[in-house]
Amino acid sequence: MKKHGQLADFLQARRGQLRPGDVGLQTYGERRRVPGLRREELAMLAGISAPYYSRLEQGQSHNASPEVLDALAGALRLDESERAHLHALAQTPRGGKTAGRPRPERITEATRTLLAALDGTPAIVLGRRSDVLAWNRQGHALFAGHLDRSGPDDPGRRPNMARTVFLDAHTRDLYTDWPAKARAVVGNLRLTAGRYPDDPLLAALVGELSVHSTEFSSMWADHRIVACGAADYEMRHPLVGTLTVTQQTLQSPQGDGPALVVATAAPGSPSATALALLAHTVAPQETARPQHDVSPSATG
Repeated sequence: MKKHGQLADFLQARRGQLRPGDVGLQTYGERRRVPGLRREELAMLAGISAPYYSRLEQGQSHNASPEVLDALAGALRLDESERAHLHALAQTPRGGKTAGRPRPERITEATRTLLAALDGTPAIVLGRRSDVLAWNRQGHALFAGHLDRSGPDDPGRRPNMARTVFLDAHTRDLYTDWPAKARAVVGNLRLTAGRYPDDPLLAALVGELSVHSTEFSSMWADHRIVACGAADYEMRHPLVGTLTVTQQTLQSPQGDGPALVVATAAPGSPSATALALLAHTVAPQETARPQHDVSPSATG
């Protein structure tokens, strides 16, 4: 995944998704070979020359200024997350040696303490490629109770939430609106690919999902960006039934560390009751202590 290839693909894909009517252009009934904007039309909207824009889209120009990128973002009707992604894709790639295999991601003791403090609330810690680095008992039960709870402890067999969303039947059935969840996963991976274009493990994950899931391949080609902040999902859980949770993703300000994903429900709602039942169901059971006979007859 090279950044300039991603930049060209992103511009081409997003241009193709805009219709002339979306940006106030009149077509006067003319027949068009493609439904999206033409290159010269987008260049005109951005206030740059058509030949220069064509070089950008073809990956032949690597020096787009922040002003040009902002103009293109405005012409493409990008939101703030998509605008930031566009700037990330246009950054000059570093020269030198090919990136080696990344070290396994780990969580800090502070994050582990925070996860323990959330006991009773489903929470998981995800790495940048959506590998599960840790989860509390309720997080495991809500999102992947069918998987080995000790999986995150071994970097070699950690569950990957992107992989389970697309390739695991249990996870697919867990979400009532599975396509919405799937689009969020793909959009977040797109953001990560923009930040880490030379990550071989991320490239391998994208390749695996593209080969084994036509749905992933189609969504990946759209170049949609989704910043996972907070989203509501209806879930059909095998233990507690249907419930709606708000999944909130808490990220470091730099955006380069593991993310904490917490699931909550509106206080007093049936979904909150279902989460409480789930927490009770998976709570450790105390071993009953033997009763000792202390009656007078037993003591003489």
